[in-house]
Amino acid sequence: MKKKSIILYIGCLLATPLFAQQNNLTADSKVDDVALRDSKAQNKALRDSLAAATSVLAYHPDSIDLRLKKAAWNIQLEQWSYAKDDLDKVLFLNNTNIAGLFYRAFVNEKLLRYNFARLDYQNLLVLVPGNFQAQLGLALLNEKDKHYTEAYDGINNLIEQYPDSAMAYAARGGMEKERGQLELAEYDYAKAISLDEDNTDYRINRIDLLIMLNRKLDAYRELKALQKKGVAPGRLQDFYRRLRRKK
Repeated sequence: MKKKSIILYIGCLLATPLFAQQNNLTADSKVDDVALRDSKAQNKALRDSLAAATSVLAYHPDSIDLRLKKAAWNIQLEQWSYAKDDLDKVLFLNNTNIAGLFYRAFVNEKLLRYNFARLDYQNLLVLVPGNFQAQLGLALLNEKDKHYTEAYDGINNLIEQYPDSAMAYAARGGMEKERGQLELAEYDYAKAISLDEDNTDYRINRIDLLIMLNRKLDAYRELKALQKKGVAPGRLQDFYRRLRRKK
């Protein structure tokens, strides 16, 4: 597995919890049924791939490439401990393996081993100074571990280095939202949208903030913009209900 593709994949994984919709936006039941069937089929395919990789590893226990692939499937199946075991082996065989450090930092965070995750990110940044995903991962980890000053300093530095990154602004907006800094958060999500106009998650978070700030007209404009982009009105009903309750 290419190191670059692993980094991009883990970057997406890191970002996903931050941008998850928080408003119980549900699609039609038929869509849910299709999604459930697709998910089951995907899990079966992942488990089949995992079983095949495990069998091959029995004959090639020192294959770093195979262990990284197996760890990737473990991660997708949320088998964190199994993934960590393989990643420990990868880094025993090669302690400067970039993909191994990235994966293990993510897995250690999932296992609530925050200090170990932080060390992996720091070691990774020694190998690839300035790497966007590593810095983002470290900032989000510090926020989760209540190292608030380090987290905010880290995300601010990231935005200085990558001023055209919508993801960086959205990450800072997420931090500010959690801290109750709603106006700052709204600004950052608006900036993220200006850099990535098609990202539905950024718009969802901004709408939530606009309602919390009692900026009803702006919220209605964003809702209409989402509908123009093809989002089903039924998925936005919770927002409309909240707006109707606002005085």
